[in-house]
Amino acid sequence: MSKPKVAFYWCASCGGCEEAVVDLAEDILEVVKAVDITFWPVALDFKRGDVEEMADKELAVSFINGAVRSSEQAEMVHLLRAKSQLVVAFGSCAHLGGIPGLANTFDREAMFREVYSNVPGLDNEEGTVPVPESVVPEGTLSLPTLWDTVKTLDQVTEVDYYLPGCPPPVKLIKNAVNAIVSGQLPPHKSVLAPDIALCDECDRLATKPDKLSIKEFKRPHTSVIDPEKCILAQGFLCLGPVTRQGCDAACVKGNMPCTGCMGPTSRVHDFGTKALSAMASLADSNDENEIENILGKIVDPVGSFYRYSLPASLLHRGYVPSVQGGRKQ
Repeated sequence: MSKPKVAFYWCASCGGCEEAVVDLAEDILEVVKAVDITFWPVALDFKRGDVEEMADKELAVSFINGAVRSSEQAEMVHLLRAKSQLVVAFGSCAHLGGIPGLANTFDREAMFREVYSNVPGLDNEEGTVPVPESVVPEGTLSLPTLWDTVKTLDQVTEVDYYLPGCPPPVKLIKNAVNAIVSGQLPPHKSVLAPDIALCDECDRLATKPDKLSIKEFKRPHTSVIDPEKCILAQGFLCLGPVTRQGCDAACVKGNMPCTGCMGPTSRVHDFGTKALSAMASLADSNDENEIENILGKIVDPVGSFYRYSLPASLLHRGYVPSVQGGRKQ
């Protein structure tokens, strides 16, 4: 009996999700026993043509990580969608847009200007920037088109399940593979992680006050974090109360605040707004000026509250007149 065929693909991301697969360690041998990995460009020598030659729905599942920002990435995810029975948005970037999604505060031209003109030490007097087509003696060379807007995977193609995290925790990956192989899948469109806030699995929960209030927000590189006490109660911006659990509070165990990579629970429509509202409610004052001073200590609110979720948020991107915006481009 042939084994289910599985594909992994990488769009706009850092590669950490691919490392998470390797972090399965010896358990990856169990995965290989259960499935055939038939497309994994970052690790094995497969080509686009190998996928094109497959029959539609020949793949049992495609795990696609990374946000989508280029014409090439869009072509590949549409191709994998056609060849797959299931598509899993693998990791924060595919799920919510991730760190690459913060580029939605700019348009493509502004980003090119910064990268190819303004970066200190840059040697580019000609002002060369990437263009989709270049004519050379041998003919016309083409590059994938970079979009103005970073999109989540489900803003480009149909997604069946979501594996959250930056990167997804190993135990969630194993659970997902086992569920697919055994056919014991949760309801369609589910996020494959517990639908409970992270604080409930945090070892420091007992030190979290019933009524939490904050006089000053601190930053980890300017103050020492007590390794025994609730990090948020100490005044550090820990997003555990608004973040889905499933990572065993890994950052907190490393004595760092949760930054929200697992995304929201199912009752939350916009993670950044929920996080902003939750933190604002903790300001320990009824004086308008003092509240402004307390919240003013939160540096980079967009980067803090929408770090992993700007493309998936109600905001979606910063307003730029030249950008078509929306879900189609």
